[in-house]
Amino acid sequence: MSDQIKHECGIAMIRLRKDPQYYIDKYGSPLYIPNRLYVLMQKQINRGQDGAGVANIKINTSPGTRYISRYRSIEPQAVNFIFDKIQKKYKKAKKQGGEKGVLDAQWLKENIAFTGEVWLGHLRYGTHGENSIETCHPFLKQNNWRSRNLVMAGNFNMTNVEELFGRLVELGQHPKEKTDTVTVMEKIGHFLDEENQRIFDKYKHQYSNEQITAVIENELDVARILRRSCRDFDGGYAMAGLIGNGSSFVVRDPSGIRPAYYYADDEIVVVASEKPAIKSAFNIDYKEIKEIQPGHALVINKDGSYAEHEILPAREKKSCSFERIYFSRGTDPGIYRERKMLGRALVPQILQAIDFDLKNTVFSYIPNTAETAFLGMIEGLEDYLAAKRKEVLLEGKPHLEDPESLLSFRPRVEKLVSKDVKLRTFITNDSDRDAMVANVYDTTYEVVRSGIDTLVVIDDSIVRGTTLEKSILTTLDKLNPKRIVIASSAPQIRFPDCYGIDMSKMKEFIAFRATLELLKERGMSYLLEEVYEKCNTQQILTENYVKLLYAPFSDQEISDKIADIITTSEIKAEVKVIYQTVENLHKCIPEHLGDWYFTGDFPTSGGMRVVNRAFANFMEGKTVRAY
Repeated sequence: MSDQIKHECGIAMIRLRKDPQYYIDKYGSPLYIPNRLYVLMQKQINRGQDGAGVANIKINTSPGTRYISRYRSIEPQAVNFIFDKIQKKYKKAKKQGGEKGVLDAQWLKENIAFTGEVWLGHLRYGTHGENSIETCHPFLKQNNWRSRNLVMAGNFNMTNVEELFGRLVELGQHPKEKTDTVTVMEKIGHFLDEENQRIFDKYKHQYSNEQITAVIENELDVARILRRSCRDFDGGYAMAGLIGNGSSFVVRDPSGIRPAYYYADDEIVVVASEKPAIKSAFNIDYKEIKEIQPGHALVINKDGSYAEHEILPAREKKSCSFERIYFSRGTDPGIYRERKMLGRALVPQILQAIDFDLKNTVFSYIPNTAETAFLGMIEGLEDYLAAKRKEVLLEGKPHLEDPESLLSFRPRVEKLVSKDVKLRTFITNDSDRDAMVANVYDTTYEVVRSGIDTLVVIDDSIVRGTTLEKSILTTLDKLNPKRIVIASSAPQIRFPDCYGIDMSKMKEFIAFRATLELLKERGMSYLLEEVYEKCNTQQILTENYVKLLYAPFSDQEISDKIADIITTSEIKAEVKVIYQTVENLHKCIPEHLGDWYFTGDFPTSGGMRVVNRAFANFMEGKTVRAY
């Protein structure tokens, strides 16, 4: 994506199913498990560069022994920073206990932090607010009763934070913040407390208080806690939690919006936001990695037993398509195939945009994440050429003057644009900054024939169009091509996201800006007020009224207007913009039908509220997010 946006957080969890000594004996090091968590998190750094955190819980420690450890960081390389600190703990252990001590799991648990059986890691990509240690996961809710402690981290946004906050107040709580992270943790924490109390009341006449503590820890019904906690949640979420007794869970929203995968064997249970991370950390077959089902929670009990439990009735699955198009790791075999298919699906539109003149066209891509779609596009062009060769050779076309040239012709592929990561646009003056932005990208000269060649450059998605307008088109135009075609492997992004990605303001979308221009040009600006009135008069919003603004125009009309907007007066080449169709998106990514960015079909009622509120904010000149 040439436009930089903030997107998803990542989670990583490891639960040991055997005595910690087993791993030291088998793998010859006390660092085997923390090293696996390190790999899990490093392989998901594409999901979070704002900060990171790690928590660890020791099971069955004696009173007086610290059993919860946590590090968080917002350093530039937060994961490395945290694990360097953890490694220092083990170096300290070697000094204190010697070689024998560092290989003794019980001694480590009694003397050294981050040596427990349950591990939770988080990579943060903040969608709003400040970036500070306090905003980094995991969050911790503490209590002197071990089974009332809760550690939480997640990849989620809630659309109904106000409602959740109000429920907490109704319960008699006094939440310290009105954020989705705090409200979610306090809600689950409340029902964790009630579950503790339920079991206590059940056994208080049979055991002493000290004895009941052990009973509670063994009988906690985590699935019951989650069913009672999550019934009011509206949003996309994959939330992970550790309870002080050693139980843990990962719960997923009923529409399956946010991803969560797991692998389990007799040694470990591991959970991550992406399959390749699990594959890399434990070198297992992809077919052994399972997806946590929508509306379900993977619950791991204190004794290490685990199962998926239905928490909320599953809805129609609407897993986020952006996960597949852009920011999940392309090394996942499914994602790799899908991205290639997205590129291939653009070929008919591209051929029309270049007037089928492959001889005078150069193909490239921006940024690196679009490379896989580019490969698919080239394969599609090769197939088109193969069909044409067959048509000419087998059907005896009379214009076959140079058969050797026909047989050897290939699409012209060049690396035209690369980002200069060393160039910092630190100048604060707006006009100077724009001039600097124009030089962030470098181009390869003398591979394009001046005034003759058309350039086709594929991008994985175009959100704001700012980088195209202020940098990439200017860079490409220096090559003096006849025409520049920008092809997006994703459809037009028309609506805000409210489930995790930082795309919440209508005016930032180039497709929305283009629609505003078309409404103005055609004397239809009155629709803005009509839609604004609808957005403000409905008490229960179950319809996306913003769709009415796009309805009068075809996809092509909006694409053409986008091309007009991003083509500044300095650009000499003709500019065309091509977007993927929603129909082809669904064909290429059939298992991930979450397409609300493109269609406005939000999977929850909260999403409908958010899109209408986002438009109302635009009309009122407010720059705040809509949820």
